[in-house]
Amino acid sequence: MSEVRIKENESLDNALKRFKRNCAKAGINSDLRKHEHYESPSVKRRKKSEAARAKKKKYRF
Repeated sequence: MSEVRIKENESLDNALKRFKRNCAKAGINSDLRKHEHYESPSVKRRKKSEAARAKKKKYRF
């Protein structure tokens, strides 16, 4: 869990920006999107296979 302490004389906007940056670095946003809805095991396998194919194609060239 990301946590940001507001510094003295720091605006709320700056603290919110730091919090969002910390969440992005920790990978929380992508994890939330991944768990947003249920995926059946067959769909997970298909996505994993497609990602591996794309990665192999990328490194081939």
